[in-house]
Amino acid sequence: SPPTPPAPSEPEPPAPPAPAEPAEQGQPFAPSPAGSAADLGDAPSQFPNAVPPTQDFDDDPQGFEQPAPSRKSGLRARPVIALALVLALLAGLVGGVVGFVFANRVFTNNGVNPSVSLGSPPPPGSSARPADSVAGIAAKVLPTVVSLDVAGPSQSDTGSGFIIRSDGYILTNNHVIEAAASQGSITVGFNDGSKATATLVGRDPAYDLAVVKVDKKDLPTLALGNSDDIVVGDSVLAVGSPLGLTGTVTTGIVSALNRPVTTGDSSTQDTSFINAIQTDAAINPGNSGGPLVNSAGAAIGINSAIATLSQGSSGSGSIGVGFAIPINQARRTAEEIIQTGKSTKPVIGVTLDIRYTGPGAKIADNAINGAAPVTSGGAADKAGIKAGDIVLSVNGRTVNTADELIVAIRSYKPGDTVTLKVQRGGSTQDIKVTLASESTTK
Repeated sequence: SPPTPPAPSEPEPPAPPAPAEPAEQGQPFAPSPAGSAADLGDAPSQFPNAVPPTQDFDDDPQGFEQPAPSRKSGLRARPVIALALVLALLAGLVGGVVGFVFANRVFTNNGVNPSVSLGSPPPPGSSARPADSVAGIAAKVLPTVVSLDVAGPSQSDTGSGFIIRSDGYILTNNHVIEAAASQGSITVGFNDGSKATATLVGRDPAYDLAVVKVDKKDLPTLALGNSDDIVVGDSVLAVGSPLGLTGTVTTGIVSALNRPVTTGDSSTQDTSFINAIQTDAAINPGNSGGPLVNSAGAAIGINSAIATLSQGSSGSGSIGVGFAIPINQARRTAEEIIQTGKSTKPVIGVTLDIRYTGPGAKIADNAINGAAPVTSGGAADKAGIKAGDIVLSVNGRTVNTADELIVAIRSYKPGDTVTLKVQRGGSTQDIKVTLASESTTK
């Protein structure tokens, strides 16, 4: 019999899909088999808000899928970062507390720190200075400079002076002691703090000079220099009692020579005509009568006047323009006063026309207030000077005004012969004049 065909076997049911391995802890979901719906971008139902991947892994010929990143490392990093932040905050807090405590323990609210030390001062050195330094010159001069307190019937004044003889003679300005010239008191203050009453020996308003004397012996004296030797630019010191500040020293230079300076009251004929030394050393009220000294510590002038700003400007102190009487002039006048109690000035015996504006100084054409243009028998008359003549220079020194002629003449002494350049009409000529003498003592 024919073989019996085998009975058709029933197809085996397909094997059930292997159950998905549970996802590792930390993964959002298990990887899906290649070609599954998850590969097409469907979010697993348990993560309805999951973002579908932007890449279709079915395109990979190998069918590989990028594994989901592990979350285990993330869970471990967060506690470390948190711990670091906590430690940083604790460190900042501790540092702030320590700083606050330290600051409040060391510093007070106004910044005082009792623990700070700036160290010990260096060991004391010598105060000696070179003799030609400013300090050396000041140390030499200061013991010879005095202050003057003057009290008169109607006013008082202060000023300076300096000792010119060890037996008590002191040179100063006439305007310093003028308040007590007729009656009153003059008190001299010395560098060592002692005081003494002075008497007036004599005064010369024409040169603004005066000599007073105290009853003392063996006083230190200031050497007198030669004012003819100084030149513009020389270093000088001004010493005195400006504004009552005794023993004040200022420095500067000789700014100019032969400055014609007038001071005093012309209405009382007490005008002083000074052939002055100009200096920028600070000179203030109270410096008057004090010395202007050179780099050798010798007096070359007597501080007498200062230039001031206009009345509309504030202040009347030093503006760097001070004037001193040359010591050579002061020496001659002081010697006359000490020797005779009187002093003299040189004159040529003319009356000047102050209305003339120059150049030069004009002899008056006619008498002024009863004074003849040329004094009969006087020095100018003897030399041939005429009314109306114009004096252009004295010994080569140009004259521009009447004051400049007076100052130039007074820079000499009675008996000196000077050459005047005189203009008369349209011509000029040199005329030699021997200076006459006139008393200036009051």
